Amino acid sequence: MTETSQQAARSAAQGSLAKVRVWDPLVRVFHWGLVAAFAAAYLSAEELSTVHEVAGYIVSGLVAFRLVWGLVGSRYARFPQFLKGPSATFGYLRDVVGHRERRYLGHNPAGAAMTVALLITLTGTAFTGWLLEDETRIAMLPDLPQIVAPAFADEDDGGREYGTRGEGGESAVAEVHEVLANLMLLLIAVHVGGVVLTSFRHRENLARAMVTGEKRAPEPGDIA
Repeated sequence: MTETSQQAARSAAQGSLAKVRVWDPLVRVFHWGLVAAFAAAYLSAEELSTVHEVAGYIVSGLVAFRLVWGLVGSRYARFPQFLKGPSATFGYLRDVVGHRERRYLGHNPAGAAMTVALLITLTGTAFTGWLLEDETRIAMLPDLPQIVAPAFADEDDGGREYGTRGEGGESAVAEVHEVLANLMLLLIAVHVGGVVLTSFRHRENLARAMVTGEKRAPEPGDIA
């Protein structure tokens, strides 16, 4: 190998190791704080109502922050930077199936769609949980249809699970709350699967990037 080719190889290697800051500190705190708060809320739903409610308020605050930060935050945090239309999203998914998807420095179109789905589902989950804290809040709503079989308390001890203490509208809201919480689990599973797949395809640890904030510098063909 000539000296020139050796220098070119070293330059390429250095370029592949270069890092750029993508996720700002507030985005990273939001992400991992949301993971912890949702886990606490979900796991405490049946036994620790106070913990469940506090965690729910933390989730609500984090979602509200992310909506604001998506408008005024750093470049890769802003919604206009990464939100794409349905055609771009489905086109990206077709590329994934065909093993030809391009690397995005920020959210790819599928990740952007998942971000929206998670925020919407979290908002609905938090809102229905807030309604269940006070019967007078539910009384202000129109009649809601029952979407699943109602949950009945144990007749022997009179105990009630969180969010199942009422009838009619309250029961319907409790059912919606539970459905949305379980939908969140499904979305999280899909999200984690997408992160693992993308990390493998592009040889980049995306979970670690959400800790450090840094990703590999864009290379030819990448979308920055």
